[in-house]
Amino acid sequence: MKTTMEKASTERVKMGEELEGNTNTLRTAETFLRLLPIALSISALVLMLKNSQQNEYGSVHYTDLGAFRYLVHANGICAGYSLLSTVFTAMPRPSTMPRAWTFFLLDQVLTYVIVGAGAVSMEVVYLAENGDAATTWSSACGYFGRFCHKAIASVAITFAVMLCYVLLSLISSYKLFTKYDAPPTTPISSIEVAAFPG
Repeated sequence: MKTTMEKASTERVKMGEELEGNTNTLRTAETFLRLLPIALSISALVLMLKNSQQNEYGSVHYTDLGAFRYLVHANGICAGYSLLSTVFTAMPRPSTMPRAWTFFLLDQVLTYVIVGAGAVSMEVVYLAENGDAATTWSSACGYFGRFCHKAIASVAITFAVMLCYVLLSLISSYKLFTKYDAPPTTPISSIEVAAFPG
């Protein structure tokens, strides 16, 4: 019959094997989630860079709208960061605290950058599609349909990039905060409870 110490040791070994397998799966998922935004960001960026239309009503180009310029820059930054972070993640190295903190902070920052770019661009697309009756803005997509369709496609791809970055943020926060020990637990019997006369 096994002693309590042997059982605890066996459980720790099993837990270590599970975490080892989990680490390989997590590294594979993280590498994939860092590769995917490269292609998505570049396609959203190129789609928006080539987005312009000219007709009898005038011409419109993505540079005419600040939100779309921000979307192009944010997608370019995300593609570059994804490329660099993929290289560092794919190489099997021991994860150190500074490395975990760096990935955590950069993943958070890039997530907020791409969320902001997607949100502000979606607002511009919404106004272009529907207009705003309160301020007497009419819909522009009726006149510049091709421009609006390309903008909608670029924003939709950007939201896919955003989803990748949200998942990356969760993974990097998991990898960082599992490096810390859980707070010590104190037995309930050692807690002093004040007794008030009643």
